[in-house]
Order: sequence, then C-alpha cells, then structure tokens
Amino acid sequence: MKRSKVPDYRDKQVFGVPPIINVQMSGQPLPQGIQQAMRYLRSQCLEKVDIFPKSGVKSRIQTLRKLNENPPDHVSYQGQSVYEVADLLKQYFRDLPEPVLTTKLTDTFLQIYQCVPKDMRLQAAQAAVILLPDENREVLQTLLYFLSDIASAEENQMTAGNLAVCLAPSILHLNVSKKEGTSPRLIHRKGAGGKPDHKDLSENMAASQGLSHMIVECKKLFQFPHGMMLQSRNSYVAADAQPLPLYGLGLNMKGNPVDYRAYLEDNIQAVLREAIAKSKGWHSAPSPENTELTYKKE
Repeated sequence: MKRSKVPDYRDKQVFGVPPIINVQMSGQPLPQGIQQAMRYLRSQCLEKVDIFPKSGVKSRIQTLRKLNENPPDHVSYQGQSVYEVADLLKQYFRDLPEPVLTTKLTDTFLQIYQCVPKDMRLQAAQAAVILLPDENREVLQTLLYFLSDIASAEENQMTAGNLAVCLAPSILHLNVSKKEGTSPRLIHRKGAGGKPDHKDLSENMAASQGLSHMIVECKKLFQFPHGMMLQSRNSYVAADAQPLPLYGLGLNMKGNPVDYRAYLEDNIQAVLREAIAKSKGWHSAPSPENTELTYKKE
C-alpha cells in the first residue's frame, strides 16, 4: 500500500494550519490571534456598518497576517480597521487545508439544505454536527456564536442572511480561488475556469441558507436531541441497556474467569511486555533519569 504523505506544518503558526494541529501545539483548536480578532470585532460591531462586505486594504491585511504568524500568541488589534480584521478572519477560514465542516461532511451539510424539508433541517444538521471531529465542532461552535452576536447588533446592518452570503464561500470552500483552481473542494472539478454551472449555483444557495440557519439556531445546533440518544445503538439511555461494570469484565487473557483486578493487571502486563520487547510498533523516547518512556502510534 502506498503511504500518504503527511503535510509538514512546522513553518506555519496560524494560516493554513488545521484545528487538530493547533490542539497539539497549544491545546486549543483556534489560534489566540484569531480568537482575539473575534473579540475585537464583537467590541466594534455596534459602531461600524457592513463589517464583512467591505474589503480592507491588502497591504494592511498582509501586515496583520505577519503579526499573527510571529510570537507572542497574544495579538492586539487595538486601533486597527475593523474591515481589515474582518478580512483577516475570512482569509483564515479560506486558507484552512479543508473546510471547518471537513471535506467529507461539507457535501452532507449542503444536501441537508438542498433536499431535507425545512421542518427537519435542524435535526438533520444536529446529527451531522455529531459526526464532526471534536476540534472542528468546537471551531464551528465558536464561529457560529460569534456570528450570532454580530447579527444580533442591529446597528451594523448585518443580519444572519447577510453574514452567510459574505462568509459561506470562505467557510465552506465553495468558489474560493476558483480561477487559480486552488480551492480544496474544486481541485477535482473540471472546467474550473468557466462560468458557474447549475450545481455551483445550487450549492452556493444551499451554503448561504445553511450557514444562515446555523447562525440563527446555533444555541440548539450543538444540543444532542433526547430522541436521538434513545435511537443510538451505543446509548446507555435505552431502557434495558446498562454499561458493563468492572466486575463484569470476567475473563483474563487466557480466557479463565477472574475478577476485574486480575483482568486489568493482565492487560497492563501485556502492554509492558510489548513495550519492553519493542514489538508491534512501540518506540523509545527520551525520558527523565531512572524512567523509561515508550510510545506507540495508533
């Protein structure tokens, strides 16, 4: 089997770095500079009109990008134009290696807002959100709550629908960089240099409607419906389903009946034997004095 090449993000700090790498580097899926940009725009949304539709100055946006890519993590936007900061935020989501909704699930979300009846869309979107990786779900929640706050400030004339029209292409990677053919969702498309076809237009409309709906319903979107819990095969909420207690584990590695303490001890000893023998993918790593550190990639 051909091994896929893993991207190297060592030369990047913010832009183009997926949420999972941010979690590994800082423990948070969103960089501090991007979180600070959201806080700054929240503080200014009552004073400025059309924050996202208006474009900023490219040279100033580039300066802000460099500011984010250099330490320290805490970036201040005090005194900066809100339009440049808003453009910076759009660029961040546009530059992600894949959409926040992930490449696998973006089409699912689009089809929800193309095919599912309106009265069932929230439940369908809730089910799709559950399938997202944890870090992507957290980024999506942070983003939608932020956009909901912007939309609730009537002074800036930005409704959920207006925000969705401005941001859906960047967030869902629809028509972004279509002329250059660099959008992850368009790499496999043919005729990228031509006019938008019917599918493009349909997707754009579904993306705008979907993002608008998720902004409006953001407080409900991340709730796990009780009915869905009951229908889940892995749920212990079902009437007769109970989690297996420790004493019910019952068998050791040889298949003999034992209590849970013996079962756990057998498993621990098996792991230690594997690690000491350096078999089955175990590797040694530098460790403090009088200790041995061994890890295994899953």
